[in-house]
Amino acid sequence: MNTAERHRLIAQAVQETGTATVTELTGLTGASEMTIRRDLGHLAAQGVLERFRGGARTLLLRGDEPPFALRAHEGVDVKRRIAARVASLITDGETVLLDSGTTCLEVARLLHGRPVTVMPLSLQAIAVLGDAPEPTALLVPGGRPRAGEGALIGPLTLASLSALRFDTAVLGCCGLTAADGMTAYDLDEASVKKAVIASARRVVVAADGTKLGRTAHAYVGPSSLVDILVTDSSAPSDEIAALESGGTTLETV
Repeated sequence: MNTAERHRLIAQAVQETGTATVTELTGLTGASEMTIRRDLGHLAAQGVLERFRGGARTLLLRGDEPPFALRAHEGVDVKRRIAARVASLITDGETVLLDSGTTCLEVARLLHGRPVTVMPLSLQAIAVLGDAPEPTALLVPGGRPRAGEGALIGPLTLASLSALRFDTAVLGCCGLTAADGMTAYDLDEASVKKAVIASARRVVVAADGTKLGRTAHAYVGPSSLVDILVTDSSAPSDEIAALESGGTTLETV
């Protein structure tokens, strides 16, 4: 088990049970107590969990958004497959608005070096595209990064979006259902997502199956605003059918 897999397993165990001791995590991972203590220090520094003497506890309340550092290690293969399909839908020469989030970050990696104009809405994606060679053109919006997430939010971000128009917006979401539409965990991010939709001719949502059938508390808009949904085969079939009947085109990886 490599370090990334061990961190993912530790974070998942703490999140599911609420607390876990060093001894329990040693038995779970097969690593030494010294290694587990070092892992807990690393994960605590990233805001994934809180350490206490002899173990760790979750920082999440029911319905809270898992931190970016944790989500970045979850479902990586699925996110990369989704990102590859999304990138294949983008034609050379397009202007692309790229939302924040871990799946959109994988899309950014695939657009690196392609002849497109991209405006990313997260510090992580800006860093990925910052050294992209021509013919990739990078637009950097204003705004302030959301703590722990890197997503750009606030009036300067909204002003940047209102001043421009894009061929395609690649949008992430925290929840998507036919009944409740697109939702997010953070009100400021929901405002940015609304502005993203208003600034693009086509909206492509990149969301793994765990996001479908889920509703977060900040409303973004109805599911009918989604032109194309790229997801994976784990998505609930009844939710997929309802979204398709509402006019959304489905792409499954």
